[in-house]
Amino acid sequence: MTEELKPLGGYVARDHSNHPRALHPEYRTSIKRSPQAAPLSFPTTLSEETGPVFGHNMLGPLDADLLHNFAAEGHSAIGPRIVVHGRVQDQFGRPVAGALLEVWQANAGGRYRHAKEGYIAPLDPNFGGCGRVITNADGCYEFRTVQPGPYPWPNGPNDWRPAHIHFSVFGAGFAQRLITQMYFEGDPLIPLCPIVRTIPNKEAVARLIAPLDIARTVPMDARAYRFDITLRGRRQTMFENRMEGL
Repeated sequence: MTEELKPLGGYVARDHSNHPRALHPEYRTSIKRSPQAAPLSFPTTLSEETGPVFGHNMLGPLDADLLHNFAAEGHSAIGPRIVVHGRVQDQFGRPVAGALLEVWQANAGGRYRHAKEGYIAPLDPNFGGCGRVITNADGCYEFRTVQPGPYPWPNGPNDWRPAHIHFSVFGAGFAQRLITQMYFEGDPLIPLCPIVRTIPNKEAVARLIAPLDIARTVPMDARAYRFDITLRGRRQTMFENRMEGL
């Protein structure tokens, strides 16, 4: 453990500069969603913290293969194939084993399979856009998919979301859920996105960007990107639904 990561009062002190501004008018939705009064805190109950739980044997053989888990037999999703892998770790770099990761994303054209989707890009009949995987004893995970495309959204007159994959990280129970997004190295839309711009700390934004991992690339098949997730501390991943990371 480095001196910088030495725990203070049981936890590494938070870096509040990582937190996005609750009210960020450039991101229009924040105008209605930002708090208008001081927050109230309620203790969680035992049942909320411990259940319901998921069974590790509930995952199917194709759950981590988004190329095929929705495709007709003999077909696969259309688009640039990628492998996304990484490690879930705590604030001291210790692996978090047995965590359930659920992912969802747009297809290679930037369109979600959703009834209210308004983007006119074509749907891929062989791509459902979601999957799940459990971390191993070393806290590592991996799944295969297509690289999602960017898409426009009705925020400003010409706003586009960078290509991204949503991550949901579950702890021991379903109430222990953290949600974040992974972006791709080199995407010019990242610094222009009003949602990304709610995070004032550039280092915190950088931790949401997965670099190309050429060593894990599968020749003639798929590029690879590495996205590590830290649950708390100065290097914590930015989460959308719980800023403190736990």
